[in-house]
Amino acid sequence: MTVTSPIAGLHAATAELDPPLAALDLGALRANAADLIRRANGVPVRVASKSVRCRAVLEEVLGTGLTAAGGFAGIMSYSLAEAIWLVGLGARDVLLGYPTVDRSGLAELAADDTLRQSITLMVDDIAQLEFIRAAVGSELVRPRICLDVDASLRIGPLHLGVRRSPIRTPEQAAALASAARRRGFDVVGVMTYEAQIAGLPDSNIAVRLVKRASAAEIGKRRRTVLDAVRAEVGKLEIVNSGGTGSIEVSIADPDVTEVTAGSGLYVPTLFDHYRAFTPRPALFFATPVLRKPTPSIATVFAGGYIASGPAGPSRVPKPVWPTGLKLIGTEGAGEVQTPLSGAAETRIGDRVWFRHAKAGELCERFDRVHLVDADGTRTTVPTYRGEGKCFG
Repeated sequence: MTVTSPIAGLHAATAELDPPLAALDLGALRANAADLIRRANGVPVRVASKSVRCRAVLEEVLGTGLTAAGGFAGIMSYSLAEAIWLVGLGARDVLLGYPTVDRSGLAELAADDTLRQSITLMVDDIAQLEFIRAAVGSELVRPRICLDVDASLRIGPLHLGVRRSPIRTPEQAAALASAARRRGFDVVGVMTYEAQIAGLPDSNIAVRLVKRASAAEIGKRRRTVLDAVRAEVGKLEIVNSGGTGSIEVSIADPDVTEVTAGSGLYVPTLFDHYRAFTPRPALFFATPVLRKPTPSIATVFAGGYIASGPAGPSRVPKPVWPTGLKLIGTEGAGEVQTPLSGAAETRIGDRVWFRHAKAGELCERFDRVHLVDADGTRTTVPTYRGEGKCFG
């Protein structure tokens, strides 16, 4: 079976391996990384580890460093246990993207100077402060914290965006900052993640209008929130904003000190329809044809790697090579097998290549990923799962 698609390099470099397997186009990854730096226009880019979940790829991206023209700096972790692990392996600037109630992890952080200096916790509630203080134990320990401020758009009763922080107004943010300071925390940052901009493709004019209105609203509100927090705690080290889909919106605000991006490195199918950048898919998986129940249907092994989020067509993997293959509506992508229509040219033992709907989640399905360079050189590295790590 001759491969002439952009998959050709991955297909050839892994030809002697038995699928299922995951493969990463290093050329595409590096081009995507360079494009994120270009779009950030000198503002540092923090890598979202949940969208990567492979330490070798984190090291590849962070190895570009930070220059006068911008670059990657720091990690946004999704778990305190993950952050502790990464710091133990050399990371020194890890911002948790979410609150934590990991008591053992908090106790470990409290007992280690390097962990305390390297990890910034995320909070959005006084109850979280009380929980952290109880887990930390000593009143002498001053954890670094960042305040998560809701960046959703509200129009009357409509809530457009994700349900994250209860902190929205300058008064609420100032009260939380003041409470944290009184309880012995160092408030070093504020985060506003406008998910309704970053995670929503530019699919039609209505979406674009909503995103424009949202950008204007959070831009004004963020300024008043920051003024209120600074009045309580002084200068902030971190003002974090954005995601792969909203970098341009975030950097337009001079108060923003860094943006976060991760999905833009692998570019899964959910990021195919943004106007701000050209998608270069980098991460794929291949699985073999096991059956031909009819001449036009091929049944491949496994493949049911459904992405998180609202259940529906946007969350299923997409067959991309051979072209013309489609999931069958009555079965979809299966736990152990996946039938595909349009498979007249496929044979038993052939590979079918897919793209996943979300970025790092695919690495929870594979214990290794094959990195393929432009010259066909292949390097096999473990995913988080391959290193025996599962952070939820």
